Amino acid sequence: MSVLMVTSVGDIELDLHTDLCPLTTKNFLKLCKMKYYNGCLFHKVEKDFLAQSGDPTGTGSGGDSVYKYLYGDQARFFNDEIRPELRHSKTGTIAMASAGENCNASQFYITLRDDVDYLDDKHTVFGTVAEGLDTLTKINEAYVDDKGRPFKDIRIKHTYILDDPFDDPPQLAELIPENSPLGKPRDEVAEERLEDSWVPLDETVDPGQLEELIRSKEAHANAVILESVGDIPDAEVKPPDNVLFVCKLNPVTQDEDLYTIFSRFGSVTSAEIIRDFKTGDSLCYAFIEFEEKEACERAYFKMDNCLIDDRRIHVDFSQSVSKLWGQFRQSKRNGNKDGCFKCGAPDHIARDCDQDGEQKPKAPNYVLKDDNTQRGGNNRRSYDFVFEDDTARRNTDRRKVQKVDDQRSQLPPRGDRDRNSSRERSQNDEKGVRQSKESAVSRGGRRPDDQHNHDRSSGRSSGRHDDRDYSKQHSRSRNMDDGEEEYKRRSGAGRYDRDDKPNGERRHRDDDDRGKGDRHRRDERDRRARSPDADRHRREEAGHREASRDRERRHRDDR
Repeated sequence: MSVLMVTSVGDIELDLHTDLCPLTTKNFLKLCKMKYYNGCLFHKVEKDFLAQSGDPTGTGSGGDSVYKYLYGDQARFFNDEIRPELRHSKTGTIAMASAGENCNASQFYITLRDDVDYLDDKHTVFGTVAEGLDTLTKINEAYVDDKGRPFKDIRIKHTYILDDPFDDPPQLAELIPENSPLGKPRDEVAEERLEDSWVPLDETVDPGQLEELIRSKEAHANAVILESVGDIPDAEVKPPDNVLFVCKLNPVTQDEDLYTIFSRFGSVTSAEIIRDFKTGDSLCYAFIEFEEKEACERAYFKMDNCLIDDRRIHVDFSQSVSKLWGQFRQSKRNGNKDGCFKCGAPDHIARDCDQDGEQKPKAPNYVLKDDNTQRGGNNRRSYDFVFEDDTARRNTDRRKVQKVDDQRSQLPPRGDRDRNSSRERSQNDEKGVRQSKESAVSRGGRRPDDQHNHDRSSGRSSGRHDDRDYSKQHSRSRNMDDGEEEYKRRSGAGRYDRDDKPNGERRHRDDDDRGKGDRHRRDERDRRARSPDADRHRREEAGHREASRDRERRHRDDR
C-alpha cells in the first residue's frame, strides 16, 4: 500500500505497513485523503538524523488525528502500535512523532540515516520510503537555524493515495475538500522564512544583470540611511533627466560659450560652469539644463568627445541632486515640513510630484574674475593668505620706495645721513668742551694746566668712590648668583642647568671670549684702516673719545 507525497524539493513514495499497524496507517491515509497535510512545513530537520512534519501550525506543538474529526475531541490521540520486527534500521523509515506514550496524532518523521537504534520501542514505525531518497538528501542538506527550522521553507505540496485498503467512514465524505488546497495552511503561525518557491537570482539571471541588480539594491539601502540621518530629502529622489554633465573643459571657457554651443539642440534653461568659491577660477566642469528631455538626449549623443577651446570634452547625464537638496533645505528653513518641496503643494510629496515647480532665478553660486575682490574687482575689504616670501618681497619694495622718495626730496641716503648726524654731534661736543674750559678760567682764575691737575686728582678720588661702589655692587650680584645656584641645587634642577665645570675651565672660557672680542675689534680697525674713509673714521673716533672724556670730567666736577 503506498502514498505519493509531493514536496517543494521533490517527490517521495511511501510504502505503509497496513497489516501490522492498521490503526496508525488508517489515520495517515484518511488524513491524506482529507488533504490535511497539504502545505505543512518540515518544521524540524536535524542533519543525519530525521526530518519531522505533519503539524499545520508549523511549530511542532499542534496536530490532530482523524479520529478527533470522526468521534470528537476525546479521540484526538490514539495508542501506539510498536512491533518488534519494525525497527529504525535504514534511511527512510517512517514513524509517528508522539508527545508521549499513547499520544499519537498527525505528526510523523522520516529518518535520514541508517541504524537509529535508540528510537526503537519508543515510537510506532508504520512505513518506509520506497522511492525518492534523493529528495531526502536535499532535505538533509538544507540550511537550518539553531532550532532545526530551515531558513528556506520545505513544504508538502500534495498527497496522492495510490492504494487504500480501508473503507471510508460515513462522516469522512464531509471532510474531503472539492479541490486540493494550495499555499499555507490556515492554522499556520510559524515565523515567516524564505518561501519554498524562492529561487536564488544567480540561478535565473545572468551575472551581468545580477551585479547591476545588487548595486541598485545597495544604492537604495544607502539612500534610505542617508534619508534617515537627514542628508537627502527623500530616498526615492532621482537626478533630473534634462540636465547634462560636461567635464574636461578648458579653464578659459565661459558660461556664455556653453550656452551658445548647446543651444542648437534645443532651448537651454541654464549653462553653469562650477567655479572655486574663493578665487572664482573654473573647476573645468559644468551643468547644462534643457527645457525638454529630447533636446538633452540629442546633445548627449552629439557633443560627447567634441572639441571646445582645444579641449576634448566629455558629456554624460547628470547624477547630481544638489539642486533638489538645496530646494529641500530652503523649504525646511521656511518651515514647510509637510508637502512637496519641489512645487510647494501640501497635498503630495516630492516622490509623487509630476510637475516641476517654478524656480525663482537666483544669483550664481560663484564669483567671476571681474567681480572677485582678490582680483581687484571692487573696493570691498578682502582677506587672503600671506606667505613669508611675499612678506620679504614687500619689505624690499618698501625700502626701494623709501630710496626713491629720498632721491626725489634731494636728501642724502640713509647711511650718509647717519654719518652726517654723528659728525655734527662730535663738532657740538668739541665746541662744548672749549666753552667749558673758557668759562672755568674766567670763573675760578685757574690756568688750564691747574684745571687739568684738579680734574686728574678729582678723577682719582671719584674713581676710588666708583671702584668702591662697583665692588659693593659686584659682591651683591655675586651673592645673588650664589643664592640662585644654591636654590637650583636644592630644588633638583636638571643636570643641564647646573654649572659643574671647574673654575679653571670657566676662567679659560672667559679668556677665550675676551680674546674673541679683541680679535673682533682688531679686525674692525683693520677694515676701517683699509677703507677709503679711514682718515675720516679716525677723526670721528678721536672726536668721540675726546667728547666722552669731557663728559666724564664735567660729571665729576658736578659731583
